[in-house]
Amino acid sequence: MTISNRLKQSSEWGAVCRPDSAQPLQLETVKCCICGTEEVEPLAVGEDFEYRTSPDFFLAVQCRRCRLVYLSPRPALTEFDRIYPPDYHAFDFSADQFGLAYRVRRWLEARRLLACCQSLGPRARILDVGCGDGFHLSLLKQFGKPSWQLEGVDASERAVEAGRKAGLTIHLGTVQAADLPAASYDLAFLIATIEHVDNPTEVLAAVRRLLRPGGRVVIVTDNTDAWDFHLFKRRYWGGYHFPRHWTLFNSANMRTLAQAVEMEVVQLTTVVSPVNWVYSIRNALVDWRAPGWLVRQFSLKSTLSLGVFTLFDMVLQKLGRGALMRATLQRPQGSLPEESTQRLRG
Repeated sequence: MTISNRLKQSSEWGAVCRPDSAQPLQLETVKCCICGTEEVEPLAVGEDFEYRTSPDFFLAVQCRRCRLVYLSPRPALTEFDRIYPPDYHAFDFSADQFGLAYRVRRWLEARRLLACCQSLGPRARILDVGCGDGFHLSLLKQFGKPSWQLEGVDASERAVEAGRKAGLTIHLGTVQAADLPAASYDLAFLIATIEHVDNPTEVLAAVRRLLRPGGRVVIVTDNTDAWDFHLFKRRYWGGYHFPRHWTLFNSANMRTLAQAVEMEVVQLTTVVSPVNWVYSIRNALVDWRAPGWLVRQFSLKSTLSLGVFTLFDMVLQKLGRGALMRATLQRPQGSLPEESTQRLRG
């Protein structure tokens, strides 16, 4: 099938054809961000099933040493605006766009966020890294303590603009480069963030620097120990989110990452989510050229499929195989300020 025909059919399946989508992306080969090795085995080949931002095929590989799954080659950083198009869901996750699915997720995420904040005092300072349009910050603002100081940071101008219009404090840029005070935050969140960044080790090290001694970071990300991964891992797994998810973890290499940045693992568990199940099936249907009405039954707007797979994943979560992984890491209580640590190492 020619590229033009494939793009034409993708529109019929529910994906969006874009003026520049026939142009290949600029790609770059990378090493394992934990081991630094290039010893990998091919795992999956897939496409941008959801947004059709390019005609490229993408390769997911698995590190032979630590079993980290990552994309290589992957889009260059200069392709950021291309692979995150204006209609990307994180730029406008709202009731108008997603209806009942938004309201259910809003209720569920509010409960999860507040559970992570139980030990915080009235003057706590909280940072959401990769906050998108500020969905989680808005929940903390509405349901948390009014005296909490809430901030976000995101590299997308579109997302930051949307969050600021909602009255949220969001810094534009990466957490590594943002001008934020060291050792000042009590809690940080990386919710569906660490899989998107180019260097998870650098990002987590930057977050550690911003936390007070004893401060914690909560990471929520796709779980490569989940059943949906093992079932769909050769091509269709929704957690690949080709080409936007660059690094994917299991519990073992998440612990290795924490150790690399000198943080303690407080809790490592799994979380219920229907999204990867729904998108794995959707990706397969798109690839099999199923009719558009059927493809649309498996999306973030489909309450039926989301509801069914939420119940299914609840059972798997009880077995420790929930679709998402949640890691709570802590900066050690007696850790020195970053500047002192660097002087001692020097």
